[in-house]
Amino acid sequence: MGFKKNSAGSEKSDPVFRFIYGPVLSRRLGLSLGIDILPPKTCNLDCIYCQLGRTQKRVEIPHPYFRFEDIMQAIRKALERTERIDYLTFSGSGEPTLNAHLGALIREIKKITSKPVAVLTNSLLLQEKEVRQQLRAADLVVPSLDAAEQSIFIQINRPSPSINLNQIVEGLIHFREEFGGEIWLEIMLVKEVNDYPDHLEKLKKSAERIRPDKIQLNTVVRPPAESWVRPLEREELIEAAKIFGPQAEILTESIRRVNKGKKEDLKIKILSILKRRPASLEELVAILGEEPAGVSEVLDRLLAEEKIKIRQHYHRLQYEYGEKK
Repeated sequence: MGFKKNSAGSEKSDPVFRFIYGPVLSRRLGLSLGIDILPPKTCNLDCIYCQLGRTQKRVEIPHPYFRFEDIMQAIRKALERTERIDYLTFSGSGEPTLNAHLGALIREIKKITSKPVAVLTNSLLLQEKEVRQQLRAADLVVPSLDAAEQSIFIQINRPSPSINLNQIVEGLIHFREEFGGEIWLEIMLVKEVNDYPDHLEKLKKSAERIRPDKIQLNTVVRPPAESWVRPLEREELIEAAKIFGPQAEILTESIRRVNKGKKEDLKIKILSILKRRPASLEELVAILGEEPAGVSEVLDRLLAEEKIKIRQHYHRLQYEYGEKK
């Protein structure tokens, strides 16, 4: 697992790391090669649970952001170096559908690899036909739907005032009708915000209209944008899953050891991961396929250099990127 040995001495000298991270061990996708095609925190929502923090400026309209060929060059090089992956996944620093190159990138990737392509999206732009068409070449789309009422949608996802939840649901319904791949609908549950039984029943009805292949129930496992946001306990997730029926599954932390990859600059790899999302020591050990002592030693060095920070979230230590200015 991981990148093969590369002579590049830093992330800045290797263009792959500009757009690619991982492979990371995903709770749902196995070994996922992350493709990050947006500037940091480029989003059209400001979700209270977001692990990337608050959205400073909402972006409503797709834009290219980077040169198409620069992204594809990074993807090609990453595929050459990567020994084993289960998915290529568009995710990372923001909402992937905000990059106008997304559809062309998916189609070009399908020409150079047989590995499936996944896209994680907050669903907002699926009400636009052009955006739905951009996603048609993907193998898997994981859209989010956290609310069945406008008031809860506003509370948990904090959209622009003009955004209507019903239009998002209709967009998901249209996408199901048009898309031939898999759709796994993710519902992020936040304690005492959207986890009430009557609201879950309404969410179930919305899901029945959308007809996803799977319903995946998630909760807050990494430090959220708002410190007051709380996760559901395992037992509460099980009760919620009962409401949605046998189609629902609970996303849990899946920490398993993967095959040890070729030795590379561990410091660069850890920074590449933490720039996109926080992670615990256990997650980093599993993702990197390295011994805990070696990963811990590098983390201590990065902490001393003030390139990362450590934060406790519900009795669990999480490492975050936080470069000293």
